[in-house]
This record gives sequence, structure tokens and C-alpha cells, in this order.
Amino acid sequence: MALEKPPYTREQKIAALADQCVQCGLCLPTCPTYGLDGNEAESPRGRIAIAAALARGDAEPTESLRIHLDHCLGCLNCERVCPANVKYGELLVETRAMIGPMKHRPRGLLTLLKQPTLLRLAARLGGATGLAHWKRSLAARLPAQSAWRAALETLPDASDAPKPAPSAATSPEATTVALFPGCVASVEDADAEVSAVTLLRAAGYRVIRLPAFCCGAIDLHGGEMPAAEALAERTRETWQASGAAYLVTVTPGCLGTLRRALPGVAVDDPISLLAARIDRLHFRPLARRMALHLPCTQVNVARNEAALQKLLRAIPELDLHAVPRAPYCCGAAGTHMLEFPERAARLREATLGQIATVAPQQLLSSNIGCRLHLAAGMDAEGRRWPHMHPLTLLAQQLEDSP
Repeated sequence: MALEKPPYTREQKIAALADQCVQCGLCLPTCPTYGLDGNEAESPRGRIAIAAALARGDAEPTESLRIHLDHCLGCLNCERVCPANVKYGELLVETRAMIGPMKHRPRGLLTLLKQPTLLRLAARLGGATGLAHWKRSLAARLPAQSAWRAALETLPDASDAPKPAPSAATSPEATTVALFPGCVASVEDADAEVSAVTLLRAAGYRVIRLPAFCCGAIDLHGGEMPAAEALAERTRETWQASGAAYLVTVTPGCLGTLRRALPGVAVDDPISLLAARIDRLHFRPLARRMALHLPCTQVNVARNEAALQKLLRAIPELDLHAVPRAPYCCGAAGTHMLEFPERAARLREATLGQIATVAPQQLLSSNIGCRLHLAAGMDAEGRRWPHMHPLTLLAQQLEDSP
């Protein structure tokens, strides 16, 4: 009887993933950080070589070496074009888990971001003290590379809490969809959450809302594997108790982590479900020029940008323009905009320039991190575009919506 092979160690898994790369270089033109620096070590091919060397013990994770891995945005543009189907996202996660989190990781700030209750409290305190009026002057007093400075600059102005989505009668046979609120999105993109419920119910789905907590993406992509695994287990327990057929989230930034925690489960954002029942949705006209920013996670993880545009174009008279993706990533990339604010700002400027070519009246983007990051970089030279989640716009224009 043949003996079973022993399970891979993490190092063996990384080496095996790295061996799939044929070093063709087709990923280089799609990589935002390679575009910034023109440095092979800042490319997917270079990072794969670094990961392989670390996994095989041919190199040590010194600060000067690991910084190239830390700089990676995890946008997965490279995966989309790779002819060898290298699982670069998995390789990056495993390598960061192997070498551990960055030495100067802003743990206090990230802990706050992962706690919706603390975020709501901070938002109320900010509103009570008029933080929106003096946050920029406070941020200017902090060092340019400070994560707290970047957080202050991206802090949105206070807004009223959204009204709960109206209940709608559904048949007992209706497909049940569980909505995962997440952490930052559950507070800063609550309007989109309410809109998703409204739209899904209008499309004939039964919707239940799960408790709000972090999916684990912040820890998973930061090399904090024990914390990420604990949140993945909480996700699995919450899902199993839901009894739903689908799990959805309004921010595509959570999709990859949720799918990792729930293999075999139908995890998506609401866009795909709504597009499948577009015949049930009818929208009021809106004569407005809109720029549609497509986040990397929308294109490379959700992969439903065509369905999103189909839904938006169902709004009569809407003048919709997808923002050209030449810069590929706006620089937000989860916590990247906090950990490397100068690099993130350079990528953001390129994206804002692309948005300006559309000359929009309003900006749409499905990723709350991208929207806050872009808003922080807008200036007074015609780049003060109101911004919202596409689901919010769709719900506002939905016929018979309140």
C-alpha cells in the first residue's frame, strides 16, 4: 500500500507556488508598484523570487528585503494576466504569514478599524467635537508617514445614520441571502448596506443581516495569521447559523477573505444576484454624468464589473463612463494607504487624473476604502466630486422606493 505524502509545511507550499512562475514578465506592465519604481523587486516576478528564497532558507527576511513584499498592494492584476495561472494572492498571504507582520505595523489604529462599536463611538465623538472642520489642521501636525495622519485625512465628514431598509413581503420559497456587514464598511458604508437590502428584496430575495465584525482581511494580509484564523472561525460559525443560500457583502474587499474562510459556499457581492434578476428592477431616469471607478477587488476578485455596468445602464438617461484603468490601483489597498501613505498618494494622483478626464458630476465606487482614499486626495481645482456606492445610486433611483 502506497504511503500518504506528509502535509506541506508553509515553506514547502510557498516554494511549490513559486515554482509555477515561468518568469515570462507578462505581469510587469500590470503591476502598480513596478510602475511606480521600475524596480524588478517591486514586481510580481521579483516578489515571487524573494518568497521562494525565503521559503528555501536562501535569504533572511531583513527589513531591506521584506519591504518589497510589504509594498505589494495585493491587487491581483498579475493573476488576471498570468499564463501559468500562478496563485499569487495565496503565495503572498502564505509568505507574509511565514515572515510575520511588519515591525512598525500600526496595531492600535488597526484594532480600532476592526471594531465597529469603537468606530461608531469615534464617529459620534468626531461629530460632537466638529472634527470635520479641524481634522486637516490636526493631520498637518503629524509626520508625513504617520498612519494616524493618513487616517485623519481619509476620515469622512459626519453624516446622519441611514434609515433601515423597509421590509418587503417575500414568499416562503424565496432564496435567503445573508448580508455580511464587515467592520469599516458597516459604519462608513451603512447607506450601501441599507440599499443592498432594499434592492435584494425588490428582486425577490429574503435578506437577513449578520452581526457586524471584521472578516479578517486586515490580519490575513498583514501576516497576523492567528488573529485571521480566529475571525475566519467566527465567520464560519455565523454562516452556519444563518441557514442562507448566499453570503453577500457590499464591499468587494471582503470577498477574497470570506471565500477563503468558506470554501464551497456561494459568496458574492449583491451585484451578481441583482443582475441575474434585472428584469424585476425598474429605475427612474437620472440625467447625470457619472464616473464609475472599478476597484481592483471588483475586477479581479468579484469579477462582475460587466454586471455592475449593466445594472447602472438600466437607469434611463444616466451618462455612465467607466474610469480608464491605466494606473490599475488607486493605492488604497486595504491598510496600504495607512502604512505607506506617500506611495498610496502617488497612485491616487494618477487615478484622480483619470477620473478628471471623464469630467463627471459624481463618482461611483464599490470599495469604501477606495472612496475615502480618493476623496482625501481631491482638491479645489474641479476635483470635488460627490461620491457614493453604486448600490446607493441604484436604490435611490429604484421605482417605488421610499
